[in-house]
Amino acid sequence: MTLIGLTGGIASGKSTVARRLAESGAVVVDADQLAREAVAPGSPGLAAVAEAFGPGVLAADGSLDRPALGAIVFADAEARERLNSIVHPEVGRLSRARFGDALAADPGAIVVYDVPLLAEARGAVEFDRVVVVHAPAEERIRRMVEFRGMAEDEARRRVSAQATDEERLAMADDVIDASGTLEQTLQQADALWARLTATR
Repeated sequence: MTLIGLTGGIASGKSTVARRLAESGAVVVDADQLAREAVAPGSPGLAAVAEAFGPGVLAADGSLDRPALGAIVFADAEARERLNSIVHPEVGRLSRARFGDALAADPGAIVVYDVPLLAEARGAVEFDRVVVVHAPAEERIRRMVEFRGMAEDEARRRVSAQATDEERLAMADDVIDASGTLEQTLQQADALWARLTATR
């Protein structure tokens, strides 16, 4: 099994690259999906989040009120650290279980861990390669405002809450420049897949 860490800042194009690699034959494990599982209704993770941040972060049906929690943690670095200390260990446990499942199913699999907060939370040590999908911060802010309808100050807050471009790029074995057209990004994803499969 080859284990690839795929990361990139918010609105960088990382999910587009992950989808292309999945279409090419990679086993993609989505950290955001695991983070949702970690705080699913009835989970110990959700109970810990509610205890740390109060009942205001729970929706009427008992699920996590993500906008309410986001308003707290994106405005307060200490609160963000508190949340991460609850969620990250559980996501780590879940991801390692998924990697084990992929290895058992196909020892030759190329597993791509799609993880936005690799630089912030996990580090590169467990991965055979780290791929960074890169678009400059100002371009990512523009995308959030234009395509997601986010207020510019909120977009800037979210970008500044993550690792810097330089911190992410310092971890990279491969960089996909996603600041151009979609077609250019996909071509680079295809070239990456060709390199990965050539060395299998």
